[in-house]
Amino acid sequence: MTSETSSLRRPLAQGGALIGPTRVLLVEDDEGDAFLVRELLLDAGAEMDLRRVRSLAEAREHLTTDLQCVLLDLGLPDAQGMQALRTVLDAAPTIAVLVLTGLDDEHRGIEAVASGAQDYLIKGAIDGPLLTRAIRYSVERKRADESMRRLYDSESRAAENARLERGLLPQPLVSSHGVDPVARYRPGRHQSLLGGDFYDVVECEDGALFALIGDVAGHGPDEAALGVCLRIAWRTLVLAGVDPETILSAMDAVLVSERGSDEVFATVSMVRIDRERKVARFWLAGHPLPVVLDGGVTPVPDEAAGTALGIAEDATWAGFDFPLGSKNRLMLFTDGLIEGFDGSDPDAGAVGRRRLGEEGMQRLLEQLMASDLDAGALVDALLGQVQERNGGELTDDVAVVLLCWSDRA
Repeated sequence: MTSETSSLRRPLAQGGALIGPTRVLLVEDDEGDAFLVRELLLDAGAEMDLRRVRSLAEAREHLTTDLQCVLLDLGLPDAQGMQALRTVLDAAPTIAVLVLTGLDDEHRGIEAVASGAQDYLIKGAIDGPLLTRAIRYSVERKRADESMRRLYDSESRAAENARLERGLLPQPLVSSHGVDPVARYRPGRHQSLLGGDFYDVVECEDGALFALIGDVAGHGPDEAALGVCLRIAWRTLVLAGVDPETILSAMDAVLVSERGSDEVFATVSMVRIDRERKVARFWLAGHPLPVVLDGGVTPVPDEAAGTALGIAEDATWAGFDFPLGSKNRLMLFTDGLIEGFDGSDPDAGAVGRRRLGEEGMQRLLEQLMASDLDAGALVDALLGQVQERNGGELTDDVAVVLLCWSDRA
């Protein structure tokens, strides 16, 4: 059997704008009722693209994404009552359904609305304007329901991701009251809590203080998962008392075994501060140099610099000792902190904008240190200044760890 299609055009709306036609499918086997629906819409001047089929089997072929509303008779030759409605809802969950019932079975219309239809109309008790409004209201109600459902789904996923990602961010394992680590994390992905950067701080039983910061190349969930994997491996190795000189080699092996592509690599900066807080030993794998805060900002010498993890087979990373003396603050950070633009040059223009860089970040840090801020306020102010210079949100992940400790003596 073939469907019947007719276009019911509405005059120009006030102001000369033509309202687009509403695409409606009438599922009705009774010729008289189908004729009545068409005439009522014509008399009301409704702008409808009306298509009519006579059975549920025919209707299935026309339940496409461009359809907006189904006028459904509950008494069809191949489906009766709620069976017809459930079939349409299952086949087209995003299309509004307006049920047509007889005067004697109004209760079925109420049941249909409870089952998912947008509304119901009683045959013989409707006119053209009522039918037109019911169709339009049903379409808008369905659109609003779908928007609410998508919003709820999005919020639910965001809440689940937030709980998961908060659980994956580390809690510094520090037992000494003289150690105060401050960590900040800002992922580059929109509405996310975790990116490819990772960090951790652990104080061992012998009083030695270990800290790690790293950056897996990329910003997606795979990079975030790999970063968490590397951080957990590092904490396990430190707590197990493994020789620090071999930790980066072990992490390199973990990265190679866990990464999804040979092109994935990670940069890492690791430090061990002895119990007396007099000497810091650094291991660097392609990572920005940490800085010591001693009234000024002193970058750690690059003698310990080595290749990033996952780049070269059989690579090794040698440690480098740096005397601390009375210095009691050390900052580790990822490259997201220094790769934003430096908007301090008014003559640079949009094309000539330069990156902030390590020297620019160090200058900002020195200026902020003059304000005598506490550790947390200092890091927050630095992030705010970097973002302001960039002219907006930073696109790369940013992690900062500021280690502060009191004199052991």
